[in-house]
Amino acid sequence: MRRAFNAAKRVYHFVLAGLGAIIYRHPSRKLFVVGVTGTKGKSTTIELINAALEAAGWRTALSSSVRIKIADDSRVNDSGNTMPGRFFLQSFLHKAAKAGCRYALVEVTSEGARQYRHRFIDFDAAVFTNLHPEHIESHGSFEKYREAKLNFFRDVAKFSRKSPKYFFVNGEDESAKYFIAAVGGKAISYFKRDVASYELSPALLGDFNRGNVAAAEAVLKTAEISETVRRNAFKTFLGVPGRLEFVVSKPYAVVVDYAHTPESLKTVYETLRSELKPHKLICVLGAAGGGRDKWKRPKFGEIASQYCNKIILTNEDPFDENPSQILSQIKSGISNFSAKGGSASGGQFPISNVYEIMDRWQAIKKAISLVENGDAVIITGKGSEPYIRVARGKRVPWSDRKVVEEVLADRKL
Repeated sequence: MRRAFNAAKRVYHFVLAGLGAIIYRHPSRKLFVVGVTGTKGKSTTIELINAALEAAGWRTALSSSVRIKIADDSRVNDSGNTMPGRFFLQSFLHKAAKAGCRYALVEVTSEGARQYRHRFIDFDAAVFTNLHPEHIESHGSFEKYREAKLNFFRDVAKFSRKSPKYFFVNGEDESAKYFIAAVGGKAISYFKRDVASYELSPALLGDFNRGNVAAAEAVLKTAEISETVRRNAFKTFLGVPGRLEFVVSKPYAVVVDYAHTPESLKTVYETLRSELKPHKLICVLGAAGGGRDKWKRPKFGEIASQYCNKIILTNEDPFDENPSQILSQIKSGISNFSAKGGSASGGQFPISNVYEIMDRWQAIKKAISLVENGDAVIITGKGSEPYIRVARGKRVPWSDRKVVEEVLADRKL
């Protein structure tokens, strides 16, 4: 019965994807469409490509977890979906073509691919950034999660009517071989973090951002964007809201980041430790509810224990779960690390330096009250998301950045 139900769902989503393409008359055929998939870096990679294309004089459209942009019209993506469905993408591409855009840049997610939202879009290029465990409970296993992303590559290779088609793969990622195999022998461009000679914007701190730059560089070369334009775009890049976003940098730093996987959390902490060398790293974090990847919660606590001198645990997106229980699961990772005799990077880590403050506004206020010159506060989990999602589908308007600005304004009084 369950297998039949899942098969029916797949048919339902497939039919919707095809119907959307018919209704909007296959708009992707009028555009150069780039799809970017991977666990991390999708939004930044798309924005980097977009910045250089715009600098070269092209009209562009993009659909990401952060925003929806068509030519000069840009709005926050408040749908709750990185890759919206129900005809959205076909409508988006139709509007982009009508607005005279040459390029359309689309984030492709595992959930979107599983629901065939990428089908009946004639992609010119597919980009793979990296792969780390994510959405395990939703997909059933890491292998099935990977398979969903591989299906995007397979379907572009098999069904896209564009010729030629371009495939870009992160040659340094362990899963690269699967994406190489997925395209059935078609030509692949590999990229690596070999952009050391480039002068990068301060918004592109960290080794992981060099990977994003390398991905964008590979696509832009194919689009025949000059090296001068590319380098200038990377140098002047303003960053992506909620992605290692510095609300203030001196005399102390307050940073907002979307990090919502163990790997991304570790990467952000390592980047701030190595690049800023703060006296103390003060971390505000939570974890999503709704039964989403519960295995991550103790991992978050353990990672925070390794890098943070002070930890403030707080609410994130509880959905219908008990927020206190989510924090307890994160704290179990802190306790496990402490029991092993661990200490935070840069100093001793007494358990008294863990605070549980359910109200996210108050948690951010507490973190900033603890900061001194030379320290850094890092607030993770929400990034630029405009809502906190609570029980019964309710969404509470929210902005980590705005709260930081309000607290800092009060602090100066």
